[in-house]
Amino acid sequence: MIELIKQIEAIPANNPGLPDGLSDAAESLNSQAVWARIENYIAHRFTPREVVWTLDGCGDWTVPLTPATITASERWNGEAWEAFTLPVGPYGYSLGAEGQYRITADVGGGTVPPAILEAYRRLAEYLADVPDRAGVSQYSVNMGGAINESYSRSAAWIARAIENSGAADLLRPYRRA
Repeated sequence: MIELIKQIEAIPANNPGLPDGLSDAAESLNSQAVWARIENYIAHRFTPREVVWTLDGCGDWTVPLTPATITASERWNGEAWEAFTLPVGPYGYSLGAEGQYRITADVGGGTVPPAILEAYRRLAEYLADVPDRAGVSQYSVNMGGAINESYSRSAAWIARAIENSGAADLLRPYRRA
């Protein structure tokens, strides 16, 4: 059985463009951070970057990100990494001998589908909502008389932003297997 020891994913040089229809507050968010949250949730990448996987064991292995072009495959010989031809198998690649492997690939490309742009919009609008209360779980103001305002949300609201914003529903077809 192949065990993923680590995955090192380079930060892309740029991100996909922003979707149309964002509010000023959502447009002013750090788009790199919003795209990073979305990409962490899905297996697809839309801007190129290098990814290196270190694997241990033997068996079938499938590239976990898409689209991917393998650029190097190496096996640890006990003293150094040595290049070898990555054999194709019925479920991706077949690593027949027990050992440590390092696979390098160029990952990313293509046009961002409308569903993912809509997921970005939903997530950004959710994160931009009421910026002066970011991180506040409860808030209450009494302005005298009958004018009161109170606000409450889960302390984990930002951690659950993809689900709570509705972006997760749109990202489901692109989710990691």
